[in-house]
Amino acid sequence: MDRMHIAGMLLFAAALGTSACNRPAEEPARQESAADRQRQEQQEEATRLDRRLDELERDWATAQGELKSDADAATTAVKAEIQEDLKNAREAIDELQSTTAANWWERHQRVVERTADDVEQDVKRFARRWTPPSAEVGTTGADSAWEARRDQLVRRMDARVEAMEEALEDIDLRGAPEREVEDTRARVKKMKEDADRLRRASENDWWDITKERVNEYIDRLDASIDRVRENVG
Repeated sequence: MDRMHIAGMLLFAAALGTSACNRPAEEPARQESAADRQRQEQQEEATRLDRRLDELERDWATAQGELKSDADAATTAVKAEIQEDLKNAREAIDELQSTTAANWWERHQRVVERTADDVEQDVKRFARRWTPPSAEVGTTGADSAWEARRDQLVRRMDARVEAMEEALEDIDLRGAPEREVEDTRARVKKMKEDADRLRRASENDWWDITKERVNEYIDRLDASIDRVRENVG
C-alpha cells in the first residue's frame, strides 16, 4: 500500500474521530437552546397577558364607577366573582413564567379543582336540589404515573360535571337572573370539554395546556366585564 493511500486513510479516521467527539457536546447544546426558547416564549406570553390584564383592570374600574348610579345592573355575586377572577388571573400570569414540566401538573390540578368549586357554588345557588357525587370517585389508586393521576382527575371532573348538569335541570329562576344561569351552564359545559381534552393529552403537552388555560381564563374575564358594562349601558 503506498504512502499516499495510508495517509488518506489516517486523515479519514481522524475526521471520523473528531465528528464522534463533537456529537456528545452538540446534544446538550441543542437541549439548552430548546430550553432557552421555551423560557423566552413563556416570558413573552406572560408579558402579553400581563398587559391585557392591566387593560381589563382599568375597564373594570370604569365599569364599577358606572355601577354606583345603577346598583341593580349587576348582582353582588357577579361583582364579587369578577374581583376574585382578577386576583386569580394575576396569580396565573405570575406563575406562567416559572411553570416547568416538573411543576405544571400540581398547578394545573389546583386550578381545575378550584374552578370546579367556584362553579359548583353557583349551581347550588340556583338549583332546587343538589346531589353531590361520590367522594370516592377519582381518589383511589396508588399508581403514581402521570397518566394515572390524569385519569383520576378526569374521573373526578366527569362526576362533578354530571352532578352539576343534573342540578341545573331543575332551577328556580324566580331568584336567579336567567343570564347568570346560562353563564353557569356555559361554564359547566366548558369544564366538560376541558376534561375531555385532558383525557386525550400527553404529559408532553404541558406548555400548550398551561398556556391555553390561562388565555381562556383571561377571555372569560373579559367577557364577564363586557357583560356587566352592557347591562349599565
